[in-house]
Amino acid sequence: MSFRVLVIPEDPTYNGYILKPLAERMLAETGKPQARVALLTNPKLGGIEEAKAAVRGKLVEAYGHFDLWLFLPDADRASGLDELEKAVAARGVRLFCCAARPEVEAWLLAGHRDKLGLAWSEVVRHPRLKEGVFEPFLAAHGDPRRAGRADEGDARQLPGTAEGMP
Repeated sequence: MSFRVLVIPEDPTYNGYILKPLAERMLAETGKPQARVALLTNPKLGGIEEAKAAVRGKLVEAYGHFDLWLFLPDADRASGLDELEKAVAARGVRLFCCAARPEVEAWLLAGHRDKLGLAWSEVVRHPRLKEGVFEPFLAAHGDPRRAGRADEGDARQLPGTAEGMP
């Protein structure tokens, strides 16, 4: 039986293209290469508060059968994550929360430091990381014809599909 992991982004529209393959790689590196990783797309969450409410509430019944949940929001509004882990654990779900500093897009950029043209310290302190660093990076190295705007050579970092698994 495989190890089933649910990745819960605060908004799956673009973050899912980063988080799902990142989780797959982390699990492979920690001895779980056969883990089945699903990205939560139903319900489609729209922000940290909606995501936290869903984690505390309706997701337990629908996705409680997963072996592990990963909640990986942007750090800008990610407070109360310890309490969230405890509340969900009380309902029988293993949840690990980790706020992406400064935000999820930085995790993808970290794997491409040589292509950024900026010192890493400038990247993580950038006041508009998505617009000022991430979007120009995708414009230069991505493929706008693919879902998630992935570069063919970076398919493991930004896959062409993001889907949930019941």
